[in-house]
Amino acid sequence: MKRAKFGPRFFLRSVMLSDSLVESFRSRLEVLGLELADLRIGGTPQRPLVQVRIEWPADGASRRVTVADCATASRALEAWLDADGPLGHRYVLEVSSPGLERPLRWHRHWVRFVGREVQATVAGLGRVRARIVAVPDEATVVLQREGAEAQPIPLARIRDARLAVDW
Repeated sequence: MKRAKFGPRFFLRSVMLSDSLVESFRSRLEVLGLELADLRIGGTPQRPLVQVRIEWPADGASRRVTVADCATASRALEAWLDADGPLGHRYVLEVSSPGLERPLRWHRHWVRFVGREVQATVAGLGRVRARIVAVPDEATVVLQREGAEAQPIPLARIRDARLAVDW
């Protein structure tokens, strides 16, 4: 009997990021004066990968996230995850800054970056590069692609979005 050859076994763990899970991470970072910029959970069922991106609040001085900030956040999150966190005791935690091509995940991100260019994957439109013109409400962003009219887009249709950077 022949066995099919497969590459290394890697199962992407699809963990639903419930509002309560996001809020659990967010509240633990707020104690440190930091904000949650992004949260992704993947990896394998035996070893979940928790990727946390942190930032300083937008209303404060424009302070950059340092390695020391990441270490402080990592220690605080590890203490919680090891004690009674939702992932069990075997996980890989990565804490970093959002970076130049930072993701826009929540309404407050869109508001913060009005006027900036984004790369976004939008249901029905595909991958687009556009300027954030306005954020009229919690559910809508107005984007303007080059040479086109500004267009309201429901945030629910945006699958992925990042600030655009011209290298």
